[in-house]
Amino acid sequence: MSAPDWAQDAPSANLYVSNASGVWEVYAWDRDRDEHRKVTDRPNGTMHADIAPDGSAIWWFDDTDGDEFGRWMRQPFTSGPGAAEVAVEDVHAGYPAGLVIGHRLVGVGVSTDDGSKLFVHADGHTRAVYESEHDAGISALSRDEKLLAISHSEHGDSRHPALRVLALADDSTVGELWDGPGRGLEALEFSPVAGDQRLLVQHERRGHEELLVWDVRTDEQTELRIDLPGEITGTWYPDGQALLILQHHQARSTLHTYRLDTLHTYRLDTGELTPLPTPAGVIGSAGVRPDGSIEYSWSSAAHPSVVRRRLPDGTDDVLLAPPGPRAPGSVPVVDAFVEGPAGTIHALVARPEGATGPLPTVFAIHGGPHAADTDRFSAYRAVWVDAGFAVVEVNYRGSDGYGSQWRDAIEGRPGLTELEDIAAVHDWAVASGLADPQRCVVNGASWGGYLTLLALGVQPERWAVGIAGVPVADYVTAYADEMEPLRAFDRSLFGGSPDELPELYRECSPITYVDAVRAPVLVLAGDNDPRCPIRQIENYLDRLAERNADFAFYRYDAGHGSLVVAEVIRQTAIEVFFALRKLNLR
Repeated sequence: MSAPDWAQDAPSANLYVSNASGVWEVYAWDRDRDEHRKVTDRPNGTMHADIAPDGSAIWWFDDTDGDEFGRWMRQPFTSGPGAAEVAVEDVHAGYPAGLVIGHRLVGVGVSTDDGSKLFVHADGHTRAVYESEHDAGISALSRDEKLLAISHSEHGDSRHPALRVLALADDSTVGELWDGPGRGLEALEFSPVAGDQRLLVQHERRGHEELLVWDVRTDEQTELRIDLPGEITGTWYPDGQALLILQHHQARSTLHTYRLDTLHTYRLDTGELTPLPTPAGVIGSAGVRPDGSIEYSWSSAAHPSVVRRRLPDGTDDVLLAPPGPRAPGSVPVVDAFVEGPAGTIHALVARPEGATGPLPTVFAIHGGPHAADTDRFSAYRAVWVDAGFAVVEVNYRGSDGYGSQWRDAIEGRPGLTELEDIAAVHDWAVASGLADPQRCVVNGASWGGYLTLLALGVQPERWAVGIAGVPVADYVTAYADEMEPLRAFDRSLFGGSPDELPELYRECSPITYVDAVRAPVLVLAGDNDPRCPIRQIENYLDRLAERNADFAFYRYDAGHGSLVVAEVIRQTAIEVFFALRKLNLR
């Protein structure tokens, strides 16, 4: 289950998502009565939801079997499945591009193949406040509901967006913020205090993610000089006088309070930073309740996820755990720092308890690409360990959490750049005696699936088995069929479209190297996937079939992965048994 989110002005009304029913769905939690109620009940699950500030209603996104294209639905907080209605009739269907809910108005963003359109609905009327062929989204609404912060990429780079603030009285622009090429901005939230028009913003002006506060009324920007390594984000305390800081560094998280200097009109550049001790591991999300308690989701590689609570007196305990039998724990991960072609690569290693190498080893490649493997609990990782494999997770160039330069190093040559880092870690794993070079599996989903197929063709001598979930397999066809926000992402990453850079797309596409693949391949894909569409995967598999290559294809009725627990278990079993059979381990 996720950490609960509560209504700003009715904190006893909470929502969260959970797979307690066997499918990920939205749940309501009335904390006054301690009653939990399932809100949605759809065959392929529901993940995206928000709650009105007065606690009266829950909003959730309704797509078709995981295709991510649909509309926001609204239903009373006290109701169960079947009570929802279309939230804003005048907003057409599309891919979600942000949602903010106020007392008097709501802001809804929609993306389609024609671009982005942002709407405001108030007093029974809906109007468009922004429209562009470029990627854009709604980010934040001020507490007095007079200002709306949006992100946009009119400069042509959706991976490094700019910010604009609109005055909703007349939809005029009252503030602009752009840090220039290669530097993105994210509007996190306005101050929770009525009349306070300070906006908390994440920036990367010094090469990693930090925070600033933008007073839109005066246009003053105050950069928070918080002396912590890694990347930081944050959220306001309810009184607007402090920030809860969430730090991510080398695959683990910490919490801190940053209290403003109240003697100098809440100056943020002279604030006091106080660490908040939490168990070692990863914090998924965190928030501050009106009573000052902090609630956060937490797990580590060895310990399954729970929602913890830190009280103002320093007491820290478990607030919520998923219902039913607890998942068993797993082995911890250990860090490996490997010298690569462009600097030190951070990897995480898990191995069966008491096992000595060389071991059959799964190189589990994360998706994104702007994501990272962390010291969090993963039942998927645990299954591979229980099956006798070592698991190596590589935070290659392109991963976030290691600074802007590392994240953006794949620009202009995606895929092939990451493979250089994966090769360096593979060399280390073999040389250190961890991995059996004859029994190395490359495995990933989404961008990790793309890298898996690319690795099988570019580095065929390294891999004994390849397992690719929802991959990019034929990049040009994928670009033609994928959702527009991802086309914008690809143009930013490659430096242009396939029409503009045909050779680069060919060089970075797995299908270019399909004839060099010699390891058995398993591909898993969803029929309704808007991110890695099915046609380009079929193209790749047709090429394997022409060669009578050793491959298997598992196709399912969902989108970019499944929210149904039984389906996830089925796919995981298929993957593990495929590897065991092909490596002659059973």
